[in-house]
Parts: sequence; structure tokens; C-alpha cells
Amino acid sequence: MLFAAAVCFLGETLSQDSVPPSKVAFSRLHSTLFAVPLMLFLARASLWYSHSGRVNFHPIDLLIYEGKVQHTAWLSQASASNSFFTASRKYKQRYHQPPPPNFNKWYEYASSRSAVVTDDFDNVYDDLLPFWSLSPSEIRRYTWDILSQSNNGVGGISIRDGKVDVLPGTPGTHRWMLDGAIRIIENFVEWLPDMDLALNLNDEPRVAVPYRDIEKMRRKGRQPRLVGANKITKFSDNRAGGWAPVTEEQFPDTNFEMLSFQRTFYEYGSVGCPPSSPARRQRLWDTSQLCMTCTYPHSLGQFVSNWTLSGDVCHQPDLADLHGLYLSPAAFQGSHKLFPIFSQSKAGGFNDIRFPSPWNYMDKVAYAPNEVYPDPSFRDKKVSLFWRGVTSEGVSPGTGVWKGMSRQRLVHLASNPTAPQHVLLPVSEGAKQFAYTPVAPSELKKLLSTDVHFVDPIVRCGGRDCADQAAEFGFGDKVDFQEHWGYKFLFDADGAGFSGRFLPFLQSRSLPFKSALFREWWEGRLTPWLHFVPVDLRMHGLWSTLAYFAGVDGLVGGRKVKWEPKGREAEMIAEEGREWAGKVLRKEDMEIYFFRLLLEWGRLTDDRRDELGMYIP
Repeated sequence: MLFAAAVCFLGETLSQDSVPPSKVAFSRLHSTLFAVPLMLFLARASLWYSHSGRVNFHPIDLLIYEGKVQHTAWLSQASASNSFFTASRKYKQRYHQPPPPNFNKWYEYASSRSAVVTDDFDNVYDDLLPFWSLSPSEIRRYTWDILSQSNNGVGGISIRDGKVDVLPGTPGTHRWMLDGAIRIIENFVEWLPDMDLALNLNDEPRVAVPYRDIEKMRRKGRQPRLVGANKITKFSDNRAGGWAPVTEEQFPDTNFEMLSFQRTFYEYGSVGCPPSSPARRQRLWDTSQLCMTCTYPHSLGQFVSNWTLSGDVCHQPDLADLHGLYLSPAAFQGSHKLFPIFSQSKAGGFNDIRFPSPWNYMDKVAYAPNEVYPDPSFRDKKVSLFWRGVTSEGVSPGTGVWKGMSRQRLVHLASNPTAPQHVLLPVSEGAKQFAYTPVAPSELKKLLSTDVHFVDPIVRCGGRDCADQAAEFGFGDKVDFQEHWGYKFLFDADGAGFSGRFLPFLQSRSLPFKSALFREWWEGRLTPWLHFVPVDLRMHGLWSTLAYFAGVDGLVGGRKVKWEPKGREAEMIAEEGREWAGKVLRKEDMEIYFFRLLLEWGRLTDDRRDELGMYIP
């Protein structure tokens, strides 16, 4: 009875969404916040314990509604400040310390650029927390160590007297990355203290500290600080003298372990997990079977219900065989020591410090529709799921490991499935009940349209793996990037690291589907099912998700199945994502985030950091 009432209430709420939710007042927000967890619990119970195998609602309806409520709650705490005084108070309440020196300059910078997010920089706090366990001199020494070693896959940036430049030793192939980072920093460098930064030039993350060590560091980082009798509001003088000079002379020694083309999950991917976690205790030998216990904590049936938790590897031991980072990365140089390395993304369990990608800032791949390839309204786009890419997620050197990589599994599943796929469909025409129904590959291609292909040639392969992949997948036509906008549904699949396409996808009028192991600086700013459509790395819910938005009308096992496309919901998410990206993922927002990050890093590396901060009465 209660479950039926909850679903009825949900249906009434969804039916009112004729315009994007940002333009609709949540008049019932406070009365319904408590109901969402209850509805999710009841929905999950219905999906997993129904004796008939049927459910009386579609889970995505519930997830879309939950996304709206979640986003409203998140925004209320992320952008509560409307003055420097309020922002400072919020900072101290949130992070239990006064803000760093020049926080007033940061706030002026952010407010003058119409920043929406002024208070929630938890990603910065979380990434930097363990570094409080290191002394400033240790951090500076570690930075010099990794910048002075050749072939480390690291490039350096120097900030001195309000100017920023590239340090010696950076290979020319990656100069664009440092130039892009410098272009961001130049906007606010006058307010930064002297420091050196070590930027990861590889796509793959670098630092994974074992669980007991990193937990000890985090506990130390949470200890009360800034309690000295002296209250210093400016960075220390002569900071440059604390950073040993990085010269053209590079040393051959390295602090990193080379594991390119090798498995990394047990040595790096899961070492940050508790010893009792499934990722540390279990080995899954039958990779042909879906690990239901691996998906349950973050899923509602086939669908991702907790995007943050889906990035936590600790309950997902099967990921050891489901991603190129863990199967055979192209350039893996890792360490179990807490080295201060700034990376454009990282997987769960890694301790790199995230910063906004210069790739996006410099528009390496841009949303730029034109007369030849316009971006039409959503309803005028082709009803198809589109993806083009290369086999760059990892290396398959002749061992067949490509079969587990997420891009290869995506192309196989979307273009050449060889087994029936379980798709959530109405039990009969006009019925309000749904059931997971096995659909033959031949029927899938008639019901739903996909255009998902690799382009020639197969890369990052060796031995027979090159020919085997070419034979398995074939090739799609190479396309201009701007051709993407002609399709309703765009898939963003993990490569070897951060996504270079997701931001342009969000900026378009198409609906992005996203499957990702890696997390970037903007994590938390976007809400799944409101700004994009999340897909589990296992891809087992891909066809059900596409069926929900695109609709189906045809025969399944000789039975007529018809489901009207959820075009209104699809367009709503596409427009919400587009509008929100234009508010919180702008180049200005990348600058604001990096400015805040480097002010915090400046304090962390200051010898008087325990007395350093802006003290607000």
C-alpha cells in the first residue's frame, strides 16, 4: 500500500515536468525529501524480491525524480554564500579551519565571474587531506625528486614572484598540457605564493597508497590545526628558497614502478580498500557471469542509482577484468608513496590531486556546430545511440585481454551481440508492469538503433590481437566530430584516463550516456539522471536504458511489444545538462577551481601552515 502510494506520488510529480526542473519550483521539496530514500528502498525490494519477476513501475522514472531532489539539496549547500564574510564563515564551518591567505582575492575572482559554486570544494579538501600528514619540507622534497628524474612521465610548473613558467625536463610531446595549465594559472598567478607543481603527463593515475597507511594519513590530516598563538594572514616570505632548483640535468633513477602492459588491480587498483572488502578478499574466476553482488550496492536493477558509489572499486572485485587500466594499461608508472602529483583524473583508490584538464580548457575537442553539421533541436535528431572511437583504453599485446576492456565490450554489445540481452520491457501492450525479457540479437537490432563502431586502424595491440579485433568489430566510417550533434543519444566511454568528449557532449542538445571508471575535478557538480544518463561499466543495462528513452515497437519472441519513447524526459535531461554545464563547467569555473586548489596547496607547503589563515571575527 505504502509502495503503491509512493509510486503514484512519483508519477504525479513527473507528469508535471513539461519544462526543465530548473524553471519549476519544488514546492513539495521539504515534505518529500524523506520519502525519496524510502521509495528507493521499496523500489529496490520490489525489483530484487518480486516473486513474479515483474515490477509496477520503471526504475528510471524514480531515478530521474531522485536526481532532481538530490540536485536541489546539493545546490542549497554548494552555493549558499553571497558575500566574502558568509563564504569565510561557511568555509570554517565546513572544513574546520580558517580559509587560506588571499581567500578574499579568490572570492572576488569567483564572484566577478558569476560563479554558482562558492562553498562546495570537497574534492579539493578530500584530495589534499592526506598531504597534511607530510611536513611542508617533505612535500617540497618529493616534488623535486619526481621532477628531477628522467622518463618519469611528469612535467613541472614553476610559480615565482607572480609569474608562471614550465620547468626544464618536460618532453615536447606533452608541452601542450603544461601550456594549457599555465594559461589557466596566468589569470590569477599574482595572488599565488611561490611553488613548484608536478603534473602527470600520462593519462593513467599514478599514486595508490595502501589502506592502512592512507587511513592513518587521513586521520592525521583531520586533527585540529591552525591553533598557534600567532595568527598569520600572509604566506611566508622567501618561499622560493624552500624549493630546490630543477635543472636541465635529469637523473636516471625513478621512484615509480613500471607496470605498463601488466595487470594492476591487485597491486594498485584495490590496495586502498579495507582488507575485509570484496576487492581485497575475492577473486572472480568466471568472467562470463555478471557479478550481481558487485552491482547491487550502487544499482536499482540494471540501472546506476549511486554514481559516486559506482566509482568505488572496493565492492567490485570483477573490475579487475573489466577495464584497460587494470588489464593492461599503456603507460602505468605507479607508486605506493604519497607523492604530490596533479592529474587530470583518477580512479577510485588512487591519491592523485585532480585539476581541470587543459584539454578541455584549450578546446582540443570543441562543441562547434556549423552550417554543414548543425545542432538541431532534440526532436529533430536521429533516434540512435552514436559512438566513434579507437582501441586506446589499454594495450592488448597478444594475450587477448582486449575482450575485457570497456570500449571493446561496448562495441561488441551495441553492434554485434552474440547472446540474448535482458531488457526491461512492458509485459504486454498497454500494460503498466515491466519485466526483464531476454531479447535475441536479431530482434534487438530491429527494435533499437545504434551506430557504435571503432575506426580503422586497431591501435595499442600486438600479435594476433590486432587481426582478431579487426575481424570481430570491423570498422565504422570516420566522421567529423561535429557530426555527433545529428544523433539523439551520444555515448561517452572511458579511454585511458579523463574524458575529452564529455564536456562538448553536455554542451550540445543531444543526450549523453556516460560510463566511467575515472573521476575528474567536476565530480559532484553534475547529477546523474538530471544532467546525463549513467551506465554501469558492465554495460548490462545499456539496452534497457536505450529502450526507455528511444521506445520500442516490434516483436520479441513472437510477442508484440510497444513502449512509447520517453522523449520528454530525454530532452529534459539533455537541456538540463546543457544549461547546467553553461553555469558550472565553463572555463571560468575551471579557473576558479584551480585558483582555490593552488591557494590550499600554497598553505600546505608553507613552513608556518599551522598558523596560516584568514581569521574572520
